[in-house]
Amino acid sequence: MENLATNQSARLAGLKVLVIDDSKTIRRTAETLLSKEGCEVYTAVDGFDALSKIADHQPDIVFVDIMMPRLDGYQTCALIKKNAKFHPTPVVMLSSKDGLFDRARGRMVGSDQYLTKPFTKESLLKAVANHVKATAQQSS
Repeated sequence: MENLATNQSARLAGLKVLVIDDSKTIRRTAETLLSKEGCEVYTAVDGFDALSKIADHQPDIVFVDIMMPRLDGYQTCALIKKNAKFHPTPVVMLSSKDGLFDRARGRMVGSDQYLTKPFTKESLLKAVANHVKATAQQSS
C-alpha cells in the first residue's frame, strides 16, 4: 500500500497546479494536500488574479471555484478554454452545489471535471492523477 502512495507522489512531483478560490481555507487545504504530494501549487483569489498567474506559471491543471466575486468560475474556465495556448489545460470546477445544472453549465464552458466541496484528499488527488494519466496517454 505504501508503495502505491509513493508511486503516486512520484507521478505528481513537479506538477504545476493552480487553485482558484475566494475561500482562504479551500486554497490552503488544497495547497497543503497537493504540496505534500510534490506538486508546485499556485493560488489565486478570483478569476482576474488567476489569469495573470496562468500566463506566468502555465499550470498543468487548474481547479476553479464556481462562486467567486468579479469573475466567476464559469467565466474563468471559458476564458482559459478560449485561449489557444491554454485550451488543452484541464480545468476542474469546484462547487458546494452538486446540481445537474451546475455540472452541465461547467461542461458547456469547457471544464474537464467537477468536484463537490468540501472535497476529500482522495478526490483531489484522483482528479490530478486522472490528468497525469490522460496526458501520459496523449504523449505516447
